[in-house]
Amino acid sequence: MSANTTFEVHPTRSVFEASRTALGALILRDLVVLWKTKREFVLRTLVQPFLLCFVFLFVFPKIGQAVGGSSATGAADFATVLVPGVVGISVMFQGVQSIALTMSQEFGFTREIEDRVQAPCPIWLVAMSKVLSGSVQGLIAALIVFPIASVVHAAGVEANISLHWLIILTFVPIACVAMAGLGLTLGTSFEPRNIGLMFGFVILPITFLGGTYYPWTHLAPVKIGGFHWLQTLVLINPLVYVNEGMRAAFTDAPHMHLYVVYPVMITFGAFFLAVGLRNFRRRVLS
Repeated sequence: MSANTTFEVHPTRSVFEASRTALGALILRDLVVLWKTKREFVLRTLVQPFLLCFVFLFVFPKIGQAVGGSSATGAADFATVLVPGVVGISVMFQGVQSIALTMSQEFGFTREIEDRVQAPCPIWLVAMSKVLSGSVQGLIAALIVFPIASVVHAAGVEANISLHWLIILTFVPIACVAMAGLGLTLGTSFEPRNIGLMFGFVILPITFLGGTYYPWTHLAPVKIGGFHWLQTLVLINPLVYVNEGMRAAFTDAPHMHLYVVYPVMITFGAFFLAVGLRNFRRRVLS
């Protein structure tokens, strides 16, 4: 064999195939970890929605505490509002907990994120794997919470549930992706040592002003002069659109128009993904 002989090495896989395989492996890893910690996941998912329904829909009617009005009809109307609301809030919390809190650990002192970004795929694809796995966890949370929230109530306080499958199959996945994107944005925007501030200054206002306990339309009486200031202000809250969409999906209760809910949720999802992916890249390369 001549000393000048050269060998051509042909890649066995394209960049796309390698990235796709790496993405699948990253998502599979997260799902395997989820399966191994399934008890903690179920408990974490159920505690808050169960307590909300138990206190407002079971304990309050039993002790005569008026919620949604003193009549049985008013209590049932409140149950109809609350059940899809706790589904929406569960999806949001799952997106934040599964991504933002995990990132606070991975970007912390141990720098565990460096192991993931060594995968043979672009950095942004590593972040997308987190968003996709967080979306799956949000979807699982909705599947767990909804049936339980529907049955935790006192006699005569049943929620008026009506399943609209077209909305369920289209809106719920969009909401899960958008809330996972929110988790990515928050997880890459707050330093690990300041993660407590995230809950105090971001998550709590989103939760209490997100329409979990009331429809958006019921905020109209809160105004200064003729300006409905609170109803206008909460329009920057993505949880408002999540909960309004959930009411459209699971009940016949009045809700925000779907031709508003869908585009706004898609816009929020795209915005959170864009900001989160940019921040993720900066944090990794810093």
